[in-house]
Amino acid sequence: MPSHHFQVHSNPNNTLYESLHTLSLAIHTPSNSPSPRPFFYSKSFMNSDILKIRGFSSEPAMELKNSDFMVVADIFNKFTDFDNISKELESNAVVFTDEMVLKVLKNLESSPDVARGFFNWVLERESESEKLNSKSYNLMLRILGVNGSVEEFWVLVDAMKKIGYGVSAHVRNKMSEIFEKEGKKSDLDKLKGIFASGSIVISSRVCQIIRSEVWGDDVEGRLKDMNVTFSTNLVKFVVENLGDEPSKALIFFRWVEEGGSVKHDEMSYNSMARVLGREDCIDRFWKVVDEMRSKGYEMEMETYVKVLGRFCKRKMVKDAVDLYEFAMAGKNKPSVSCCTFLLRKIVVGKQLDMKLFSKVVSVFTGNGNVLTYSILNAVLKSLTSVGRFGDCNKILKVMEEGGFVASDNARSKIVFGLSSAGKNDEAREFMDNIEASGSALGYKTWASLIEGHCVAGDLDIASDCFERMVEKERAFSAGLAFDVLVNAYCSKNRAIDACKLTLDYVSKNELKPSHTTYKELIKKLLVQGGFKDALNLLGLMKSHGFPPFVDPFVEYVSKSGTGDDAIAFLKAMSSKRFPSTSVVLRLFESYYQAGRHNQAQDFLCKCPGYIRNHADVLDLFCSKKSGGGSPAAVPA
Repeated sequence: MPSHHFQVHSNPNNTLYESLHTLSLAIHTPSNSPSPRPFFYSKSFMNSDILKIRGFSSEPAMELKNSDFMVVADIFNKFTDFDNISKELESNAVVFTDEMVLKVLKNLESSPDVARGFFNWVLERESESEKLNSKSYNLMLRILGVNGSVEEFWVLVDAMKKIGYGVSAHVRNKMSEIFEKEGKKSDLDKLKGIFASGSIVISSRVCQIIRSEVWGDDVEGRLKDMNVTFSTNLVKFVVENLGDEPSKALIFFRWVEEGGSVKHDEMSYNSMARVLGREDCIDRFWKVVDEMRSKGYEMEMETYVKVLGRFCKRKMVKDAVDLYEFAMAGKNKPSVSCCTFLLRKIVVGKQLDMKLFSKVVSVFTGNGNVLTYSILNAVLKSLTSVGRFGDCNKILKVMEEGGFVASDNARSKIVFGLSSAGKNDEAREFMDNIEASGSALGYKTWASLIEGHCVAGDLDIASDCFERMVEKERAFSAGLAFDVLVNAYCSKNRAIDACKLTLDYVSKNELKPSHTTYKELIKKLLVQGGFKDALNLLGLMKSHGFPPFVDPFVEYVSKSGTGDDAIAFLKAMSSKRFPSTSVVLRLFESYYQAGRHNQAQDFLCKCPGYIRNHADVLDLFCSKKSGGGSPAAVPA
């Protein structure tokens, strides 16, 4: 057994509750395990050559003096500090034994706080090889219970159970009397239920007999010779301890009832179900739980969760679904999240079993629950994780049959997932199903479909879908989808094709692209050599009331355009004969900044006379002298 190290409390009056709570967390071995139990200890205390405490000293214990226990009790009555206690014990040469501990506790029965401090002090200083005996624990239990420390009483009971100690009949009877007198029914029931017919120790002995040989007359005879009065609580302990031998657990379970020793109740049935809920006992499991239900008992949530987890771990999805159906038919119904959990398990299975999926949905909704978008979203994520998003039409159909109404967001998510994954047939089927149901597709769904095709690189299909959208939804609601489509064309260096689409839909379908769409398309056209197409868009922008988009044209013309290009740009951007002088001056300056003096002169020659002889234009050209000459004004 691995060693354990725990913090030592220097104050002996730390509450028993705290020590035992920590102890309960620290102990992980079963109650029937022969392994030694780890306890708190003090290294400095172990190294003391003067203070000899049983379990820490290899020397034989001295004969107990009659007065020793009174001395110890008096020390703990007077002092609470560790150092003072140690000095006093050292000066009195006290040797601790089981008998000493019992006598001290008896002497302190009327002083529960002092008794608690003493017991806790001894508890923390036990060795690995020795432990407080059952009598000491039961005496401490009695002190706590009689003096009203009920919470600490139960903590100590739990600690005793973990190390194989039971509650003595004397303590049990005394506390039953107190609980009944004080009206503490829940504590009384708990005491009767947990320790009514013995303790964990008895169940361990029963298990040892059952494990020792094949079940037969000899085993039954030895069990009868124990003269044990079986209770459902004791049956529970035995069955759970035999969990690694489910067949023997079930034989014992049947034997005790058939022999008239006990009548099984909800607790014992659930214990048996937890043991049998495994792959190699599945038939017997269902027989027991069906029998339990027929007798009016319910499956506990602890049983459901434990067995469901085991089924799912072993990929027993059908049995997991059957278990869910069984539990939903009882009073202790699984949570909504359990439905989601099972649906996700089904869709990521080796094969998608739509019958199981439908069954879970039917059971869930049949119990008054409503399918939500969060459930659908979780299932879609699981489909995606195993590359089965193409099956979402089947999933959605079953959920809609169960009352689910897909929102625009849900539809958009699905259709984008299908089209972006190249599932064109499934995407088309999805859209057709929506129309067939009489629902409007909505511009968001269309936009998501088109965006998905664009992401997949299927621009021609995206264009066809946009055409269908315009036919069904009218062009005024197609701005978002068109923006997506244009951007996709531009990203594929097909800005000219995008421009043709724009001109066509604007002229035939009264489409009004957004200002952003115009601007992005113009920039891409100029980069991809579509200067004339960009000028056409500039005219459309004006017709739709947008301000002229000047910057990219000025940059393009000044760096790579001719004088004729500059004139064409200026005419396209203005509805007047010619734009304002400020725009012309900006274009001249850009030519010079680009180092294209000759092109600037050519552009000047093509300008109207009032521009060529404008004072600001002349001043600009004079200020840009280059190599000793200045451009002369061209006469009108």
